[in-house]
Amino acid sequence: MIKTLLSSLISLALVGCGSIRPDLREINTGDEPTVVKAAHNPYKELPNPAGPPVVVAVYNFKDLTGQRKPSATLSLFSTAVTQGAEAYLIKSLGDAGNRQWFTVVERVGLDNLLKERQMVKQTREIYEGDKAKPLPPMMLAGVILEGGIIDYNSNTLTGGTGARYLGLGPYTQYTQDVVVINLRLVSVGTGEVLTSVTIEKNLLSTAEGFTALRFFNQQTQAFEYDGSQTFNEPVNYALRSAIEAGIVELIKQGEQRGLWKFKESSKK
Repeated sequence: MIKTLLSSLISLALVGCGSIRPDLREINTGDEPTVVKAAHNPYKELPNPAGPPVVVAVYNFKDLTGQRKPSATLSLFSTAVTQGAEAYLIKSLGDAGNRQWFTVVERVGLDNLLKERQMVKQTREIYEGDKAKPLPPMMLAGVILEGGIIDYNSNTLTGGTGARYLGLGPYTQYTQDVVVINLRLVSVGTGEVLTSVTIEKNLLSTAEGFTALRFFNQQTQAFEYDGSQTFNEPVNYALRSAIEAGIVELIKQGEQRGLWKFKESSKK
């Protein structure tokens, strides 16, 4: 009798978790690399500028939070956000408005670039002597994009719901983190901060599960089952979304302050 009841409870619990259990065939195992694309379509659908692309330099985009990955049980030394955010920033600047808004010059790996240019110069002088042609001058930026990841807060919002009937029932839990970035467009000629924006992006983590708890044999034996599935929004996706939103806002503020004009407005 008890074995039959236990089998029935297990079957019921598994049925209840049918919608929770992921289909392994639909999960991307990472066997095939994917190209990182813009997080938002409106980011690439910006109006074109009336003039040529703005030449911009990015030296770094540092993590200024000092935050570590949150953990309830362990002390983790891994940082909460990436330490290479300038790669996202450079990619997003180059892609803005279908590559019509900014021309990004290399400054993150400037030492390597200068070393390579020096090697080319020396090699040409060895084989060509005084007739060696100099390398063309490097492109100079009119503005520098400064800023960084200035804040990261964990568990700014937590909660959940659940219900049981006769020891059986589903539950949901959620937590929310917040990442904040700042972008500043600085004039190389004067050092003036032309425009500055601060963007905040929420990261949502959810968990869904099903529990079963029943007692048998005059409350001396118990059967308990707990199955769950969690979803954590990737920090890098939230960071890219915040960077892209920041670039869009910089472009809008620049147009409002007369730094550049949209192509549509220039025709009016």
